[in-house]
Amino acid sequence: MAPNISEIAVAARLEEFFGGVGSLLKDRRKRESFAMYALGILGDGERKSVEPIAARACPDPSQVNNVHSKLVYFLAESKWDDRAVRLHAARYALDVLQRRGPVTAWIIDDTGFLKQGTHSVGVQRQYTGSAGKVTNCQLGVSLCAATEHDHVPLDFELYLPEQWLEDRQRRVEAHIPDDAIFQTKTELALGMMERAVQAGLPGKVVLADSAYGDSTTFRNTVRYLWNKDFAVGVGPNLKVVRLDCHNRPAGKGVAVGDLSAGLTRKGFRKYTWRNGTRAPMSSNFHFLRVKTTHDDGIEMQDRDPLWLLIEWPDGEPRPTKYALTTLPTSMSKKEIIRLLKERWRTERMYQDLKGELGLDHFEGRSFPGWHHHVSVVMCCYAFTVAERSRSFPPSSRRPHCPRSFAVAA
Repeated sequence: MAPNISEIAVAARLEEFFGGVGSLLKDRRKRESFAMYALGILGDGERKSVEPIAARACPDPSQVNNVHSKLVYFLAESKWDDRAVRLHAARYALDVLQRRGPVTAWIIDDTGFLKQGTHSVGVQRQYTGSAGKVTNCQLGVSLCAATEHDHVPLDFELYLPEQWLEDRQRRVEAHIPDDAIFQTKTELALGMMERAVQAGLPGKVVLADSAYGDSTTFRNTVRYLWNKDFAVGVGPNLKVVRLDCHNRPAGKGVAVGDLSAGLTRKGFRKYTWRNGTRAPMSSNFHFLRVKTTHDDGIEMQDRDPLWLLIEWPDGEPRPTKYALTTLPTSMSKKEIIRLLKERWRTERMYQDLKGELGLDHFEGRSFPGWHHHVSVVMCCYAFTVAERSRSFPPSSRRPHCPRSFAVAA
């Protein structure tokens, strides 16, 4: 069956997109390997690792080993700039997404890459929300941009535990760069956002869970260095002081968990922030004006007044979630909750990246290989999310990704 006009247009856009990536790779062999690997990622096969991609790409069984070796070398050994490739992909997708609406937020999160054995770079037993427990895995920290209708990853970093960086043999075997130093997940997140700021990528509000929101450095950098708002989860031990109607401290500093213990159900109001697949997403919230009390060198009178959101879900005996935000009082409380809850986007993004594009299928063990694989997957996602945005009008329900993936492939 001859391709229709729509399929021809998609193929032309894909070729143009690959051409832009190819201009950054420069070398012809790298361009060929990138295209082969990316088409394998976009293709129909269930497994998106090197061996099955090579087998599907090569019609001559006798040449599969050669193709496999070529792709392994491209990922693990060849030198090319992951950051430049990712930035190209991000700009490509954002240019299309912003035709439907502006970027509403940057979202910081992390995800686990489940592994067996001890040789994959950065692997150890550690907690990951992907499994909901401590397990043997790698951890990747991501920065994504969200519009009202969609989302796209801007950057990814592999978290390297201290014992990996202190073990010279492991560093050599995994090809970890000599200048790599230990960085917390928060420091990795700040580094990615710094690069995004320097690149001029759009985004006015930063969203993150308490793993990042509890960090004074994280919040202060976002607010005072980059002049962005934040809406972040915090833990129950974070100390704040309540403010009166004139934004003056009223009382002493107290942990938000202790503060919430003195509240009753009557002080909470139910808000619905979006329609879920089965029922409206809603919970009960109490808003307070506060300032944080930690010692960060900023005088109390110079600190921004913040909204503290205390959430008490139905069925729970007490409040369970807390968030701080610099979003202004001119925004309605429903709008603030709706924006705060946009963090769920990363879970959807991870599902698409892993389930459709094999983000967690990489079977190599090296540091460059992991980042090269993630870069190719990010490029594929950027293209498909742009196609999805072109193909579907705005609606309250997003189309599921596989239709767009099939067209792009």
